[in-house]
Amino acid sequence: MTTSGRIRAGGRAGPRLRVLILGGTAQARQLAAEATAVTDAPPAGRVVTSLAGRVARPRLPAGETRVGGFGGPDGLARWLRDEQISAVVDATHPFATRIAASAVAACTETGIPLLVLRRPGWVAGPGDDWHRVLDLGAAAAALPVLGRRAMLTTGRQSLPAFAPLDGIFFLIRTVDPPQPPLPADRVLLLDRGPYTVEGEVALMRRHDIDVLVTKDSGGEETAAKLTAANRLGLPVLMVDRAPAPDTATVATVDAALAWLLALPQSAGASGDQTG
Repeated sequence: MTTSGRIRAGGRAGPRLRVLILGGTAQARQLAAEATAVTDAPPAGRVVTSLAGRVARPRLPAGETRVGGFGGPDGLARWLRDEQISAVVDATHPFATRIAASAVAACTETGIPLLVLRRPGWVAGPGDDWHRVLDLGAAAAALPVLGRRAMLTTGRQSLPAFAPLDGIFFLIRTVDPPQPPLPADRVLLLDRGPYTVEGEVALMRRHDIDVLVTKDSGGEETAAKLTAANRLGLPVLMVDRAPAPDTATVATVDAALAWLLALPQSAGASGDQTG
């Protein structure tokens, strides 16, 4: 039985959560649904998910949705005070380093509790031929040694790092159309996961892919490409994550919800935050 099921079955009123979820991931949507199901109704309780607005047709979460930036740490701190938010959960993509840093700075300034929800990274298994690099620049430098026909799934904002490379074909998969500069020899595939192993194997064979380039995003939605590369005996060029923020961190939605429910429920709802 889920946490929300236990609370409803017990007949207790929902907690007065006033939480901001920095979202855009499947975990963020799941947490929004769970938190919305257990929290009190507005204005005492409130669950707001913030989306960066970089995806044209995002999957919308339960509860309220806010789209667009905050204007840096100062803008985020001001918004948290104005909206009397009592807790922040950073459930953004593991490579969304700018908003992660803003959340740490804003929550430090305001004294609002911050939790980072990060799915674990991928771990190589038997038969995997993974080559880990620190950043996109290192990936672009290492790529010509590993292959000449690359499946590139590092996101549309990463593509300028690979644009100068000559003699390499790129199968580029993104959710939305990217902006130049782009690699010259390319096929652009606009698609959104989750994917199947069979589909990924077929795609790699169709384009004669000999190397997979990806980020260590973790999670199940896009992991099929790694299994496909293993089956085909292809090397994987894996861009590592930056170090996680120095704050409380959990790996699962259940743990994040438990953290929220353990917080004092009065500060955000009654407007007692002083920041």
